Amino acid sequence: MTSTGPSMDVRTTAKRTVLISGASIAGPALAYWLHRSGCAVTVVEKAGALRAGGYPIDIRGTAIEVVRRMGILPRLRDAHIDSRRCTFLDADGGEVASLNPSAVAGGVEGQDLEVRRGDLAASLYGKVRDDVEFLFGDSIDTLDESGQGFDVMFRSGQRRTFDLVIGADGMHSATRKALFGPEEQFHRYLGYCFAIFTMPNTFGLSREVMMWNTPGKAAALYAVGDNDEVHAFLTFHRPEPPLDALRNPDAQRDLVATAFAGAGWEVPRMVDALRDADDLFFDTAGQIRMPHWSSGRIALVGDAAYAPSFLTGQGSSLALVGAYMLAGALATHRDHTVAFAAYERDVRDFVAMNQALVDKGGATLFPTTAQALEQRNTRLRGLATLPSAPPRPAHSALTLPAFATMS
Repeated sequence: MTSTGPSMDVRTTAKRTVLISGASIAGPALAYWLHRSGCAVTVVEKAGALRAGGYPIDIRGTAIEVVRRMGILPRLRDAHIDSRRCTFLDADGGEVASLNPSAVAGGVEGQDLEVRRGDLAASLYGKVRDDVEFLFGDSIDTLDESGQGFDVMFRSGQRRTFDLVIGADGMHSATRKALFGPEEQFHRYLGYCFAIFTMPNTFGLSREVMMWNTPGKAAALYAVGDNDEVHAFLTFHRPEPPLDALRNPDAQRDLVATAFAGAGWEVPRMVDALRDADDLFFDTAGQIRMPHWSSGRIALVGDAAYAPSFLTGQGSSLALVGAYMLAGALATHRDHTVAFAAYERDVRDFVAMNQALVDKGGATLFPTTAQALEQRNTRLRGLATLPSAPPRPAHSALTLPAFATMS
């Protein structure tokens, strides 16, 4: 276990003590705002260090204002990928349409950002590493709630007591499972599986996306710069989730290879690269929908509470906004029960709006029938003739309150 930041004796400090599980996006963002409001914060992360690299993610609408208030917007603008074009291809590799990425994603060009996940994580961590305790290479083993807090046993053997515990540990949250029950109760499968990995950029791509489609299948190559590697993306429709493959990398590779057998364009090379990739990330497209995001002295934030799925492009933005709103509620209301209720009340409609951007089997970019694919292609050809696409309303649907600080 590696500890960074100030060590705090939570038994004697007068500050409200908060344990956050997860150091990706929602966790460090929440830690920043909680520290600012006067809390003593500890973040536990099972990975041995901050995770660098990663696929590109979007920061849009309300989330832009959050990172501006955090003071990291200039750094993120410098890290903005600024893709030049997105080219759609048919089954034979012929061009369907080539257009500005903002016209496809519905973002606001010149305002919304796309950055590597690791760049956002590093920016967030940089804001809090000197003020917040980080326990890398560790995780929560057991949680026992008493009248005054949570007794936490870590897998390292360390035992601590905290006033509040926040689960920010992603869609497959162990914190949620321990306190709220199995993921199956809250997971809404959207009908797709996907695999993301990196492979050599032997295609001559630079700051662009190329996406191949047939009904129910898509393959994309994403060059975030002039690098030697590209992000490869393979997704396919499947009526039921392949539960037996979710924890078996070999089974995942076989499943993807079978789904794309006989595919054209560069897909065979992508499948071959998938076999050798050491950074394969495979999962199902799904959402987390819960009736409540808190119970007693524990609450959830980000994907752990309301993952919208990658199909919406809103996961990181929801994590940033949710962290801000949760910290603000705790700063405003000393009673955590009242604070958690206010957090849910103020954020739930925003979450619902973003989750509604995609329906089961209805992802806009990945139609499952030939007719729907042709309709999508017709829309893409039309977009290519327009100066720009209007922003999605959900990107700016929540007005942020001023952040209250605790005395």
